Amino acid sequence: MADMRQDKVPVAEQEPKVRAKNFEEVTLGYSLEKAVREARRCLNCKARPCMNGCPVGVRIPEFIEKVAGGDLEAAYGIIKTTNSLPAVCGRVCPQENQCEGNCVRGKKGEPVAIGRLERFVADYMRDKEPEVKIPAPNGHKVAVVGAGPSGLTAAGDLAKQGYEVTVFEAFHTAGGVLMYGIPEFRLPKTIVQHEIDNLTKMGVNIMTNMVIGKVLSVDELFEMGYEAVFVGSGAGLPRFMGIDGEGLIGVYSANEYLTRINLMKAYKKEYATPIMKSQKVAVVGGGNVAMDAARSALRIGAKKVYVVYRRSMDELPARKEEVHHAMEEGVEFLTLNNPVEIRGDDNGRVRAVVCRKMELGEPDESGRRSPVAVEGSDYELEVDTVIMAIGTSPNPLIRNTTPGLDVNKRGCLIVDDTEATTKEGVYAGGDAVTGAATVILAMGAGKKAAAAIDAYIKNKSGEE
Repeated sequence: MADMRQDKVPVAEQEPKVRAKNFEEVTLGYSLEKAVREARRCLNCKARPCMNGCPVGVRIPEFIEKVAGGDLEAAYGIIKTTNSLPAVCGRVCPQENQCEGNCVRGKKGEPVAIGRLERFVADYMRDKEPEVKIPAPNGHKVAVVGAGPSGLTAAGDLAKQGYEVTVFEAFHTAGGVLMYGIPEFRLPKTIVQHEIDNLTKMGVNIMTNMVIGKVLSVDELFEMGYEAVFVGSGAGLPRFMGIDGEGLIGVYSANEYLTRINLMKAYKKEYATPIMKSQKVAVVGGGNVAMDAARSALRIGAKKVYVVYRRSMDELPARKEEVHHAMEEGVEFLTLNNPVEIRGDDNGRVRAVVCRKMELGEPDESGRRSPVAVEGSDYELEVDTVIMAIGTSPNPLIRNTTPGLDVNKRGCLIVDDTEATTKEGVYAGGDAVTGAATVILAMGAGKKAAAAIDAYIKNKSGEE
């Protein structure tokens, strides 16, 4: 009999004033007792609508049933059949728009806390999981470009089927956006590294400092004996607004800012990573990256942090949980405001951003109401740092060095329903195809591509 309480079992968190000054994880997770209580709220629906919202097809009611019965090893085994990064997904997936958004319990109360339960199971089993089994080799080789969520997922799924997989990563550390983009207080890097270590134990070879398109080309990978290539190189090229003052000292892309903090450890005193000692920061944008940048700026010493967003709070695309946490920590939201100029001092450093007030007009192509400028409303916001978090696009290096690889007008690789590109044997997924999106959507693309690559190689070698 399901527990019919309407509210989720609450989860412990650091106090806002305390956590705004450290990089330790904000949400502390469930205890075993709380996890079992929450799992018992699941109705175990026959239709399983929650699974329809999961890009990697986690068998949600099955694993939750095992949690409710206290069999966490079985729950973990069920999750791992489809999700190679459960500790990551439990923390950063937008569950409210996916699995939990489809949960029947959400119609008359709060949905089952699927993300919290997935995280709990993965954390509980971290030091208890069975030894990773190395599959028997099948004699085929696949190259994966990029060690982010899509690349790691594709590599793991292919390795399970006996492929010899080599991942070529441009940075000195594997993990992609999981390492350089998402802050420690949302996703501890030890957790990401644990998941990566499991892949290497399974036989996946990860080569870092390998910039495909410079060190090696995609065509050279084929010449080296790789029968297929998966491109999961992400979307690391930042966008700017094209307004005056973006070249001033103190203007960052969110990518650079977060990379300095997360990958280059600027938040640790023992690291001499150069970064502005900001007092007043304006973060331009309203997505999860903007929330990460704003909350990180507070933690490295800013006294005042503003999020400047041209639409209203109702249109803010960031996760509600991240917005809630940011507001608790003291981030101020200047909605219906749009930067039109950045002004500097005599030394070429940022001293203010000029904002123009906006009002909402008719809906645009995305269905959101378009912001319209209010004439004569410009004002100066005194800041010393401006962080642009208005999106990213794929780096053109791979497409410019790979003949036959077509892209759309946004510079994203064009793929079909199987994630196959316009070049035979080359598949792609994640942000390299969609532009900046979520971790779980990138993982879903990596999973689909792995299945397609397996079918392609078997068909080509006459094994089907």
